[in-house]
This record gives sequence, C-alpha cells and structure tokens, in this order.
Amino acid sequence: MSVAFVTGGSGFVGRALISYLVARGVEVRALARSGKSAETVRAAGAQVVVEGDLRGGEGILNAMKGADVVYHAAAFTQDWGDEQEAWEVTVRGTENMLDDARRAGVRRFVHVGTEAVLVDGAPIVRADERRPLPEKPIGLYPRTKAEAERRVLQANGRGLETIVTRPRFIWGKGDTTLLPKLIEGAQAGVLRWVGGGTYLTSTCHIDNVCEGLVKAAERGRPGEVYFLTDGKPVEFRWMISAMLESQGVTAPAKTIPYWLARTLSRTTDALWRALHLRGRPPLPYGSFLLVGHEVTVDDSKARKELGYESAVSIDAGLRQMREEMQETREMQETRAAMRA
Repeated sequence: MSVAFVTGGSGFVGRALISYLVARGVEVRALARSGKSAETVRAAGAQVVVEGDLRGGEGILNAMKGADVVYHAAAFTQDWGDEQEAWEVTVRGTENMLDDARRAGVRRFVHVGTEAVLVDGAPIVRADERRPLPEKPIGLYPRTKAEAERRVLQANGRGLETIVTRPRFIWGKGDTTLLPKLIEGAQAGVLRWVGGGTYLTSTCHIDNVCEGLVKAAERGRPGEVYFLTDGKPVEFRWMISAMLESQGVTAPAKTIPYWLARTLSRTTDALWRALHLRGRPPLPYGSFLLVGHEVTVDDSKARKELGYESAVSIDAGLRQMREEMQETREMQETRAAMRA
C-alpha cells in the first residue's frame, strides 16, 4: 500500500504509525484538529496535513481520495468525562470517517480498537476474538469504543473492507499517555499494587502495534477482529516497575487488598455520578477493571492470518526507553551547561 490516511496522528499511536509508514515509503496524509496537532503530525513525517475534526468534511474527503487505507486511531481516550462528548468523538466520529472513506473510494479501513471493549466486571483471561462483547461494557471508554467497533464491522462491504485491531496495554518509547500518569502517581506516593499486583497482563509495544496495523491493512480478512500483544503475558507488577525504573523512578512498595480497591473504586465512581462532582474520581471503575486484576488476550489469530510477529521484545522495548531517558538527561545537562 502506497498511500495512507491517518486519524489521531498527534497521539501516541498515531505519531508512531506515521513514522513507521513513512520509513517504509508510504505517503501519509493525516488529520489534525489544531495547529499544534498539525505541527506534531508534520514532525512525525506526514506529507499532507488536513486541519479538521471527526465531523468530516470536504477537506478530509479530498485528502482520502487516492488513499489505499484509512487508519483510524482517533477517539475520546479519557476514562471520565461527558458522555455525550465521548459519544460524538468516538462513535459519531468513527461513523463520519467510515462514510468519508466509502465516498472517497478507499478500499480498506483499519480501526485501532482495544481489549477494553470486553470489560464486564470479571477478569479477562486468555480471551480471543470469539468472546462476545458485553451488551454494555463498564466505563466510558470501553462503552464508546465498543460502539465504534460495532459500527466499523457493520460498515464492512459495498466496496469498503473494514478490519478491527485490539492491541492490549500499549507502551514504549515516546509514550505520552500511560507513562506520565504512572510516573506522577509513583512520585506522589499514591500508586498502589492491587492485591500485590502479581496477576498477569498482556502488553503490546508501540512498534508491535504499528506492525499489526500495517499487516492488518495488507492481509487482514474483511470484517474480522485481531488482538495484538507482545506474546507471552507478564506479571503486571513487574511490567509497571520495569517501565518506571527505565525512567529513573522507584516503583512503589505499598499494596491494597483487591476487595478494598474494588469497593473504593465502585463507591467513588457512583458518588461522583450521583452528586455530579467536578473532576475525575481517583480511579473510575471501568479503569480499575483494566488494571486491578488479570487482563490477558490471545493473539494467535493475528500470528496465523496476518503473519504478525511482535518483532520488538519487552526487553528490547525497555532498553529503548532507558536509552531515550539517558538521551533526554544528556540534552538537559548540555542546555544547563550552555546557560551557566
């Protein structure tokens, strides 16, 4: 595929995907919702930048014309907020991008989904693509992403081939989403291990996410869903600790019993809703269900059908993060010396 259109290009996944595609000789056209976002996607390598939003429009439609694939990574990614806003961005926005892609004659539409669509209150253990979506997933992000995924699969056909990918626990160099929150929580002393944190989790390094997205575009079966991971699940506590330590941050030692963490999460979630309290509760219940117990998924289907390999190992990814941190420190020291 020689031309791609990317939404959500200023986010962690979008930036990495643009760079990944450009490095492979693909012409990238990207949607940017602001001047700052436009600068970010240009810096990532996008050759054509369209300023606009997920409401669509002629500018987006024209930019999609001639593209082989649309990679849809944009969404309302917060775990708490206005339900209507989240619906408009994630669900209506996805519908608009599907409509524009069809009108523009794009052949393939690859949706960046999430394992969060399966959140129903119980641990997610070695789930594969045959596991049905709950009628109403728990949490703002899981609910809206599940509805967007349904729209993507329903749109398959009539000249447009749609494919859903579900990477679990996206991490790696350049993370501006999860890692800053972990560092903040650890440094503030509020990060706790639920039940000791010794349960398993699946993960997916950002480079592996990009590999999976591209292979889904090239080889994915229309109307299908594919999980993406780094391979064998790892202990949640070990993974978070390793990520923090790669940034020179000491991992926490304190734990909280599972029953207590679950009760507090459900109670504060309900309290914020009932009283319309401002801000975000300490840990919305939907988010607790993604980090407070095992969440593991099986990516065998992607490996068999797409030739997906998850080429970057967890050790290699952690090494990249340590190297990035060291480079940042050296740059800061150089600047400080120049100012002195």
